[in-house]
Amino acid sequence: MGRGRPNQRRPRRRRRNLEELEPTQLTAYSPSTAPVPDHEVIVERGATARDLGPKLNRSAGDVIRFLLLQGEMVTATQSLTDDMIELFAAEIGADVRLVDPGEEHEAELLAKYFDEDEGVDEADLRTRPPVVTVMGHVDHGKTKLLDRIRSANVVAGEAGGITQHIGAYQTEWNGHAITFIDTPGHEAFTAMRARGAEVTDIVVLVVAADDGVMPQTIEAIDHARAADVPIIVALNKIDREEADPNRVLQQLSEHGLVPEAWGGDTIAVEVSALQGLGIDDLLEQIVLVAEVEELTATPEGPSRGFVLEAELETGRGPVATVIVQRGTLRVGDPMVAGAAWGKVKALIDDRGDQVKEAPPSMPVQVLGFSEPPNAGDEFRVTSELGQARTIGEAREHRYRVAGHVPAASTALGGAKLEDLFEQIQRGETATLNLIVKADVRGSLEAISESLGKLEREDVKLAFVHRGVGGITEYDVQLAQASNATIIGFNVRPDRRSRELAEKSGVEIRTYEIIYKLLEDLEAAMLGLLTPVYEEVVTGEAEVRQVFRVPRVGAVAGCQVRDGVITRGSKVRFLRDGVVIWKGAITSLKRFKEDAREVQSGFECGIGLSDYQDLKEGDVIETYEEREIPRT
Repeated sequence: MGRGRPNQRRPRRRRRNLEELEPTQLTAYSPSTAPVPDHEVIVERGATARDLGPKLNRSAGDVIRFLLLQGEMVTATQSLTDDMIELFAAEIGADVRLVDPGEEHEAELLAKYFDEDEGVDEADLRTRPPVVTVMGHVDHGKTKLLDRIRSANVVAGEAGGITQHIGAYQTEWNGHAITFIDTPGHEAFTAMRARGAEVTDIVVLVVAADDGVMPQTIEAIDHARAADVPIIVALNKIDREEADPNRVLQQLSEHGLVPEAWGGDTIAVEVSALQGLGIDDLLEQIVLVAEVEELTATPEGPSRGFVLEAELETGRGPVATVIVQRGTLRVGDPMVAGAAWGKVKALIDDRGDQVKEAPPSMPVQVLGFSEPPNAGDEFRVTSELGQARTIGEAREHRYRVAGHVPAASTALGGAKLEDLFEQIQRGETATLNLIVKADVRGSLEAISESLGKLEREDVKLAFVHRGVGGITEYDVQLAQASNATIIGFNVRPDRRSRELAEKSGVEIRTYEIIYKLLEDLEAAMLGLLTPVYEEVVTGEAEVRQVFRVPRVGAVAGCQVRDGVITRGSKVRFLRDGVVIWKGAITSLKRFKEDAREVQSGFECGIGLSDYQDLKEGDVIETYEEREIPRT
């Protein structure tokens, strides 16, 4: 007996009335009667309707309904544009201030852990040394002038004679302490000069009497005026035959700096950094201006100031150069600067001596941070280490979340530097992915800003990664995955990173002067790349022991790890992947006998031309340059 499916009756559809078939009416927005906050409300950009509503005493539904009537379809959890937020605020009569993501949280952190309204008792104020920033055009003699004032040779340590980093030094003249900040003169370091102007009391504008006002001179004037600080003009190189101080003063007058001798209020001093002329007159004017400005600060209370520079040093860890603006920084103080936190392990002054404390206006190197802070970060001393850690970790989390989403251009793949012009000629929008590594934070910021200015409509730059320190295997792997070119400024890849780059086809370009870096990238965009000199590493030796030999100096006892070390070859001296010296090998010995070359696996003694700061674990890398014409 077969089984059949039971009879199922299909439900009959209900016939709808005509009224039910008509379109439903839009929900009208009816303003709420709740009072609007009478103070300025801080709203982060990208806030959702769920975030915005309660801040203005409204619900998320109120925001959505109003925007719906304006033709904007949004949900409660969808990020709103600036126009949407301002439009709703104007509708209900609220005063809002849009801030970048994280700023609101930062204000809450500061309010919780620091007393921003803490007053200063005038009885606690003390006269402090002036902070003087030296500005001017490249090669006008800024560092040489400081060199003369400090009686120390700084220029010799700079690549190409150009200052690459900010340096802070304190000197004393006739019982008056003066703090100097030396800022680089190249236009690429605009951000660094601006950061110097933020903490300065007096600007010394160095102008070469034989050259006159240049673009970076005008830029320095603008920074000084933005900081609202007095300017003292130092007319340098007056000892030269072609010097014409009156012509330079006329040019400065055209930019609003009228000298006192011409009825203006700008102090102008004629100096010669090379001959030492006019240095005392310049220092006297600085002291007089400082007395007129009545510079004071309290040495009591929690210390605070700014980070001028930060780097990662072998054996010492993160090292930050800071200038104290308030309070006294002492060894053992818990501190925080940006996402970096820690306890002050040591304070080192500009002469390299350890000190126990740093009063206002004193620049010092600080050891003890968890990581190198960013140049320009404000550092503050907290009441306990736990607070510093909480603030630092909260900021780190915010920075990580803000930068978690990669740039769209990075995800699309990029062109190598060699193929960039070909892609442009095909009418395509070329994207050059870059990994930038530098020796210090300040240089990294300046390079990033300068490279960003090179972007054109047909060439986009995407920074896959930016960091401080030597070029590592991780950088090469990241470059391979993202089809990026690695740019190294004053840093080098180690042997394993170099070998991995060769196998992976990753291009590594290293520079020591920012001019060459920018010229190469700009030339690549224009298809004008000249024949390149390829550096071929011929040998690598590790310093195992340092010997002091009379009349010779330091000799490095080394073991050759790779290649061949040859006497007279060019050499780079590396410490933790960072280039700290370049020169040549003057002597090479195997046991007590002179040797022309030493093969891999053998030990030898290496004498360098004029470098004595040798330490165990350092790497001596020899190389030669070969010209490779481009096809």
